[in-house]
Amino acid sequence: MSYELTDDDDLDYRRSPHSMPRSERERWQAEYVKRIGATDFAVIVVAVALAQIIRFGGPAAPPLAWHLPYEVGYTVVSGVLALSWAGFLAVGNTRSPQVVGSGSEEYRRLVAATLRLFGVLAILSLVFQIEFARGYLAIALPLGLFGLMLNRLLWRIHARQLRARGEYRTSVLVVGCAEAAQAMANAFARDPASGYRVVGVCIPNGLNEITEYIREPSGHTFSVVGSDRTVLDAVRRSGADTVAVTATDHLGPVELRRMAWELDPLGVELIVAPGVVDIAGTRLTNRFVAGVPMLHIAKPQYDRAKSTGKAVFDMCFAAAVLVVIAPTMLAIALAVKLTSPGPVFYLSERIGRGGKPFRMIKFRSMYVEAEAGVDALIARHGGNPIFFKMKDDPRITPVGKFIRQFSLDELPQFFNVLRGEMSVVGPRPQVQREVDSYDGDMRRRLLVKPGVTGLWQVSGRSDLSLEDSVRLDLSYVENWSMVLDLLLIARTIGAVTRGAGAY
Repeated sequence: MSYELTDDDDLDYRRSPHSMPRSERERWQAEYVKRIGATDFAVIVVAVALAQIIRFGGPAAPPLAWHLPYEVGYTVVSGVLALSWAGFLAVGNTRSPQVVGSGSEEYRRLVAATLRLFGVLAILSLVFQIEFARGYLAIALPLGLFGLMLNRLLWRIHARQLRARGEYRTSVLVVGCAEAAQAMANAFARDPASGYRVVGVCIPNGLNEITEYIREPSGHTFSVVGSDRTVLDAVRRSGADTVAVTATDHLGPVELRRMAWELDPLGVELIVAPGVVDIAGTRLTNRFVAGVPMLHIAKPQYDRAKSTGKAVFDMCFAAAVLVVIAPTMLAIALAVKLTSPGPVFYLSERIGRGGKPFRMIKFRSMYVEAEAGVDALIARHGGNPIFFKMKDDPRITPVGKFIRQFSLDELPQFFNVLRGEMSVVGPRPQVQREVDSYDGDMRRRLLVKPGVTGLWQVSGRSDLSLEDSVRLDLSYVENWSMVLDLLLIARTIGAVTRGAGAY
């Protein structure tokens, strides 16, 4: 494919100013950013006004203390501060379409721009001997910053709702070699909340190689609309407004640069993926070496997941939870005992850290001797004998079905946490037949303790395929952080309340 611009193309480019949306994506992004800017300014005005009211009791405030002969009231100061704050947010690119709506970079830029503003105020107060009321600034800064971050969060929630209705979507054309393109298309499909919708793929041999692209396990297909040498034609045919390029032998640095120039007049965005998946952002660092962008990946974080700090947190959290849920556990125990014969608890052998077996405690949700019929069920209904789950399992009691739906059967596992056999957050607890099937990569799940909850719990639970379950567990092991644990605990509450994917 030739990426050279003709004179006519260059003229068309000059006639298409960037201020005018050139694609549907640019149109809704411009609208979205404009609304964020308006609400940001409203938040700043409210924060500054409240700071003045709280500190001085209203607009009748004493004048600003400085050495000049004329007086400046704090109402003027508040107005200048609000305008300056909005200006710093604009200069700091806090509303760049590339960062708004996802990830932590948006919040980082908000904090950086706000701190930069107040740093400038501190310098001005020293240079020009201006004595700002400390209480006024101490209220305005945290109140405004909190309001700005809450405002962005609410806009994200709104955007997710619109995307669920088919709006605010980005149409993506994936370009790369067959395996890499499939991995990228799968990644977009697994995260519909991001708003990226794959409208086609371009692979080296194009339509001569295959006619459709299959995403496992759902069987969803992505159309092959061209080769990695006919990207521009594929963009026009598919209606894509974003091109995502991953590993391919035919597109080097020169071709990518030319492609960016070719796509820009069409309003089509270019994304280049490094070809790595399931790597947390905290492990990634951008670097430039001799003008070439490099992505540094820090070593896996599994060793930190075995720290004393995590162990202490597990013990304290499990003890606190058990105290709070003691009445609930008593009620469940009575329901299990009175509705079906057999013990209240079910002890299931699981494999812990380092391959050491332990007895995982659960409320009994199946009839006694249920395990004896598992081979017959697998033979009758099919499924993976290593990781067998089925809806409407006849071995489950009526009470068991209810407590499984909301994961109440797993509450006794907090006793396993107190005994040091499990963590509050970790990989899914594995049985021996699963571990016996592990290859070298899968055995990394055993580097840390299994968890009462984890990425698998908040990402689909029993609806997950074996492959996705393993992928999520390995991602947790490699990317562990205390912040991740806290986020997963918070997300677990929502997941078990909805009851989706549990059976």
